[in-house]
Amino acid sequence: MPAGAKSLTAIAEWASDAPAAVLSALGAPDREPTGPTAPAEATVRRALQRVDGDALDEANGTWLTARDPERPGQAPGERRYRSLAVDGKTVRGARRTDGVQVHLLAAMTRTGLVTAQRDVGSKSNEITVFKPLLTPLDLTDTVVTFDALHSRSEHARFLVEDEQVHYTAVIKANPTLHQELKQLPWREVPLLGKTRSTAHGRDEICRVKTCTVVRGIGFPHAAQAIQIVRRRRIVITGKVSLVRVYAVTDLTPEQASAPEIAHRVRDHWGIENKIHHVRDTVFAEDASRVRTDTAPRAMAALRNLAISALRLGGCDNIAAGLRKHGRDATRPLATLGFT
Repeated sequence: MPAGAKSLTAIAEWASDAPAAVLSALGAPDREPTGPTAPAEATVRRALQRVDGDALDEANGTWLTARDPERPGQAPGERRYRSLAVDGKTVRGARRTDGVQVHLLAAMTRTGLVTAQRDVGSKSNEITVFKPLLTPLDLTDTVVTFDALHSRSEHARFLVEDEQVHYTAVIKANPTLHQELKQLPWREVPLLGKTRSTAHGRDEICRVKTCTVVRGIGFPHAAQAIQIVRRRRIVITGKVSLVRVYAVTDLTPEQASAPEIAHRVRDHWGIENKIHHVRDTVFAEDASRVRTDTAPRAMAALRNLAISALRLGGCDNIAAGLRKHGRDATRPLATLGFT
């Protein structure tokens, strides 16, 4: 995967071209007189169809967490708490035997490392997987961010009361709470933060206000309400869009300022760009037709590992990192710590 393999066939082809020293480092069987033997495509396929998906994701998450510069116990840098974004993605090209598409829920750090992932079963949904995804993790000094689907009272209570951590929830799917936040006297609240960014042909201005929750609202442990106004202009067409986003957090004003909260919300939106978008565009995940047993989940886990490992190695441009690793079979081994 770090060398750019997008399919089971590509993995087998990379293995067949790998030097003997690389195959030996990866544990290939040594058969006289030919030496280390690369696995055939059928062997790779059978292995990934039978692998325990939970065990694979746990191993990946443990390996990445140990190397995360913001892992618990490390110097937090400019912010007291690290961020962990929770979001789901459907592997659109992969379907189970019952015809249901494979859907995965993942947790990503601010630096773009996927430290946990869970399969959302065909008879379940993301909501039921939220707690099992996070329970095994060390969430010390963490703010968990999640979007509208997970903005549920039981999730907030689970994080604050059971896990003793903080949350920031983007409110949208809860119409009652969204309307209550929308009706707060935002015109009377001073602007507390403003940023401007230009990237990908867009000029975006982001304004943020926060309001201390002085009366109870319909969300557990909420201490601050947040309004983020995003004005985006497409440079080529000149088209302008204006979006208001509302969120709540249990962090008090003393624990988190308005700009910091806005930064965490943007970090959460980053899971789409840093992981989901990369898996779709660089690895062509939605075009993958790997469907049998655990192979779709295993392939997604390996894509997460490759992307995260490249980021740990300083590759901000994943496509360029894949090309670089594809030119030398020893580079993926160094990136993954085999040498």
